[in-house]
Amino acid sequence: MQLVYPWFLASLGAVAIPVVIHLLNLRRPQRVLFTNTSFIKEVEVTMVKHRRVQNLVLLLIRVLGIGALVLAFSQPFISQSGIATTGSSGGIDVLVDNSLSTQRRGDLEGNIFEGVLAQARGLATGDKGINDFKLLNTGNSLISSSLYLDKLDGLSIGARQPLSIIGSRDNDARDLYIISDFQRSAINDEVIDRIDGQGKVILVPIAGKPAANVYVDSVWLNDAFVRPRTNVGLHVQLRNGGLLAARDCPVKVFLGNRQVGAFRVDIAAGQVTTQVLQVQVQDDAMVLGRVVTEDAAVAFDNVFNFTLQPSGVIRVLEIGEEPVTRSLYENEPLFAYSFSRAVNVDYARLREADLVVVREVREVEAGLRDGLRAVLKRGGSVVVVPGNEPVGHRSYQLLFTDLGLGTVEWAQKTAAPELREVAMPNAREPFFREVFGAQQRAATMPRIAPVLRWARTGTDLLRLRDGDSYLAKFTSGAGQVYVFSAPFAREYSDFVAHALFVPVMYRMAMLSYRNEQLPAYRLSSNSISLQLGRKSGTTLDDKRQGDETGFRFVKDSLMLIPPQRVVGQEVQLELPEGMDQAGFYQVKKGTSLITTLAFNQSKQESELACYSTDELRALIGPNRPNVQVLEGGVDGVGLAKYRAEQAGTPLWRYFVALALVCLLAEAVVVRFGARRKPGAKLSAA
Repeated sequence: MQLVYPWFLASLGAVAIPVVIHLLNLRRPQRVLFTNTSFIKEVEVTMVKHRRVQNLVLLLIRVLGIGALVLAFSQPFISQSGIATTGSSGGIDVLVDNSLSTQRRGDLEGNIFEGVLAQARGLATGDKGINDFKLLNTGNSLISSSLYLDKLDGLSIGARQPLSIIGSRDNDARDLYIISDFQRSAINDEVIDRIDGQGKVILVPIAGKPAANVYVDSVWLNDAFVRPRTNVGLHVQLRNGGLLAARDCPVKVFLGNRQVGAFRVDIAAGQVTTQVLQVQVQDDAMVLGRVVTEDAAVAFDNVFNFTLQPSGVIRVLEIGEEPVTRSLYENEPLFAYSFSRAVNVDYARLREADLVVVREVREVEAGLRDGLRAVLKRGGSVVVVPGNEPVGHRSYQLLFTDLGLGTVEWAQKTAAPELREVAMPNAREPFFREVFGAQQRAATMPRIAPVLRWARTGTDLLRLRDGDSYLAKFTSGAGQVYVFSAPFAREYSDFVAHALFVPVMYRMAMLSYRNEQLPAYRLSSNSISLQLGRKSGTTLDDKRQGDETGFRFVKDSLMLIPPQRVVGQEVQLELPEGMDQAGFYQVKKGTSLITTLAFNQSKQESELACYSTDELRALIGPNRPNVQVLEGGVDGVGLAKYRAEQAGTPLWRYFVALALVCLLAEAVVVRFGARRKPGAKLSAA
């Protein structure tokens, strides 16, 4: 016979209580003399020997009852000989959940993580038949029960989701115990299939108390073009990942050490809300920002890190016979303008340009077409202002085909083109945001004579009053193509002299700027891509210079070298092992600082909804008999009971029955055990 809780045997000292009571009853009675015995009534005399036997019987019954009760609490069982009770290899594998969501308070005292550890400790302290353990959180090596307990004590809450390592163990013949809160966001069909393929698996869910949890889902700007000392809308999307509604939750927004906004939100469980703040950066330096929420469910997602990078100079290249837009762009420090004739295109500037204006080129050469495709491939914009020389129609057609516009139709060239008026643009079109005032007034619009029509349907930014398109936008590759249907020459258009010309050309240039760096990243991402070149000066040849010039992440004293691949002006960085701390990471190459990235923990851990025991059993279903769902109980009592039942025949029920029988026997002896001597009576004097 073995015991699940042998330390309860210390309670056997309680058998001394009936022994002490018995010894006190053995004291010899003293004779007391009374002066007047007239009040003494007739009494019955009981035999002294019989009373002694009765007391001994009561003593034995009480000692036996207390002993049976103590043994019942010790959970005795008889091992089943010839049956492997702890897996075929004499040990068990344990996987405990120490993810960030276990910070939440549990149903009992402490947080969920403390409850998980208590259940895991119960496996080592409750079953003395286990020869060895594997704590999968720390590796696949076999360890003793004492070392297993030491490693449990050394575990702490971390960013890694332990369920992701299921399937990495090297022996699926051993029983696997998974002790977790089983978040709904972490359990999917793939995880269930991996659990099902692990042999015999026991799932032990640890429940937490329902709570609200407000966290930042994402942040973004309403304009990618950020200028110093100019307001830009910062959108903050908040989500309640808890099970209760969040009421009056404070939220603060910081840029550097300066608080730029504060508000309070009410969010129902599982819902989102978005707040927009007007913020501005003071200079050209990158700003490190934070959104701080104040709720107590879990703390790891109370701070959301992000960066704001003021936009760099927008490089504009005009290709044509004469520089029509020079005065337009050179007057603004936001733009770096350059001009190149069609017969002598500066391809070095073309490779760096954000916006390329191809204006009334007589013929579009093959090299220029290839260069324009490269601009669109890396996310730049191309503006095409067609000429009307019939000799160039074929080259323009090849250009439009390369850019994905399809076939275009050219108008017949006439001596006096017919000018038609452009309709008032739609103020709700995002392209014209902030171009028009609150009250749009009727104005004289430019007049143009279209020379071509296109087959592909794009976004019409400007139309004629008769419905024909004048300026349309098309997506090509990663960039945008803007096509005018008429040349800028005076006989075909007065658009250049119109007030609408400046905002339209400015807007196309600003929208051509692409900041490849996101405001924030998640540590759950596999890799990130960064666009290099202007500030970093990194090119494809640098990747051949050795590891000393490679890219690395630096956060305070922590330095990590990620797997990396540089292609032209783009570098792809994989997030390395050990990168699990939220915060700001500098990307360095050699001694040069490339940029700073903001990283936050996975949103998955902020979703606190978990599967209950019954829901988990329904999810596993009847077709997976090797997977069991078990309630752990307080401090692993349920697990210890399960281990005892698996190990042999439990005997605690019999000892409880014996204790009850002893209690009944004591009552019978006390009630009916008094024996009287017949005829022996004392009479009053």
